Formats: sequence, C-alpha cells, structure tokens
Amino acid sequence: MNHHGPEPDLLAVAARWADPARWPVPLRFDPDERWYARLAIGDDHEVWALSWLPGQGTDLHDHGGSAGAFRVVDGALTEETVAGGRLRPRLLGAGAGRRFGPRHVHVVTNRGTEPAISVHVYRPALVRMTRYHLADGRLRVAEVAEAGRSW
Repeated sequence: MNHHGPEPDLLAVAARWADPARWPVPLRFDPDERWYARLAIGDDHEVWALSWLPGQGTDLHDHGGSAGAFRVVDGALTEETVAGGRLRPRLLGAGAGRRFGPRHVHVVTNRGTEPAISVHVYRPALVRMTRYHLADGRLRVAEVAEAGRSW
C-alpha cells in the first residue's frame, strides 16, 4: 500500500512514458520476437516498453495478480479478452489504452501492417505470469512464467 497519498492512475503513468525519445533505453524492433525493456521501477509499480512488428503478439496470459494498464504509443494493437468462452477482439490505435484488474487475462497482437509501440504499467511489479490455452470455452493453464527466468 502506498502511504504517500493516493495511488497513481496506471493509464496516466503509461501516458507520461509515451515518448520513446525520453526513454532510458533506445527503442528497438526485433524481427524474431517482441522487444521489451523495463523503463522504470518504483515502490509500487513498474513501467515497460514493448515494440511489435506486424504479426507479433503474446500468448493468452494473466499478470500474476498485478493490476495494470497499457497505452498504444504508435501503430495499433488488437487486445482479445475471454467472454462467453470465446476470445473477443478490440482494436486499440495510437493514443488509446486500457486499465485492467489483477485477474485480467488477454492476448495482445499487432494485426496491422505497420510496427506498433506500447507502454505497460503493472502494480505491483510483475513476479509471475500464467499462460493459458482456451479449450472448450474454458481457460486451461499452459505454463507459469517467473520473473528473472522467463523475462
């Protein structure tokens, strides 16, 4: 718990990090996999930058009990969430974002033809993420990834 006043709005934190020219690491695009780098870590949250070439995306995953938010800085990303036993897509363009709670499960993919950049904020910092398969309308655990080993 933050005893120094109200907790920051995570989407607002992501917006403050939306300029790659101000990042402590240079933006990169990796042709083989999504590039990511932690930009900052505080007492109660951490900030990550990700780049996505067309076709790159995540597996279906959660954030290990962390709440979060992400903002699309450039390009467009499709977020799919589970509803009614199916994945439901939502397109997020540059400047768009979303907040999510500690039980959120989603897939994020660059389905467009241009590269995309996004900023992600998690509270508390990520310790683990669970990857899932959606089978017969139900989430099935595929893997539990641990910080320091998997990323």
